[in-house]
Amino acid sequence: MRRLVTFFALPVALLAIWWVASAGSTDFYQPPLSKILGVFPETWFGPRMVDDVLPSLLRLAVGFALSLVIGVAAGVVIGTNRVLRDLTEPVLEFLRAIPPPALVPVFILIAGIDNLMKVLVIVSGCVWPVLLNTVAGVRAADEVLADTCRAYRITGTLRLRHFVLRSASPQIMAGARQALSVGLILMVISELKAASQGLGFTVRQFQTGFQIPEMWSGVLLLGIIGVVLSVLFRLVERRVLGWYHGATHDGVRS
Repeated sequence: MRRLVTFFALPVALLAIWWVASAGSTDFYQPPLSKILGVFPETWFGPRMVDDVLPSLLRLAVGFALSLVIGVAAGVVIGTNRVLRDLTEPVLEFLRAIPPPALVPVFILIAGIDNLMKVLVIVSGCVWPVLLNTVAGVRAADEVLADTCRAYRITGTLRLRHFVLRSASPQIMAGARQALSVGLILMVISELKAASQGLGFTVRQFQTGFQIPEMWSGVLLLGIIGVVLSVLFRLVERRVLGWYHGATHDGVRS
């Protein structure tokens, strides 16, 4: 309960500051928070939830899942093979340096403006934190445990599951958390250009139509989605890395 209160304390405090600071505002472009909250339910708790919000979240989920699969698989292969790591490092550094928004026109040419393009944009940014953290986690595996696996002839899938992935899992989860934040940003960016639906598209439509309170309500919704995703990820992380946190806690106590 204390962790939950601590987690939500700052967002609630920021909303309170926003409410007080914007109260009585007559600026057309910076309406009071009370007005934004007033239009929030009718704007998002209706057809737009099904037509715009849910499709955006589905694309984010697909892009994030693909990034995990590609990043972990490639990271394990590269991390366990020194020659391959040396060969691919320049290429990976080159590709990682390309900002994903710059690839939007390329993906439009390749995949059109449908869901595939938006998923590709998300994957192009999310895959790197997962891949690089997986490589780092695999390389940092305990040498004593590696020697033990060799001594007991633990190889193949058994070694991959119980030694390689388990040793790298804290780093993999750290990369996945970064990827989730990047994915939410790229979800919006992919919908700002050449889109006909989605949360980012709708916010842009509100902006061009000078529906300013509705636009701000979309920004607020994105913040809420970010907080909810962070909470859900923490719950999954706690379950997946329960053994790791337990070992760390025992080590600190001893």
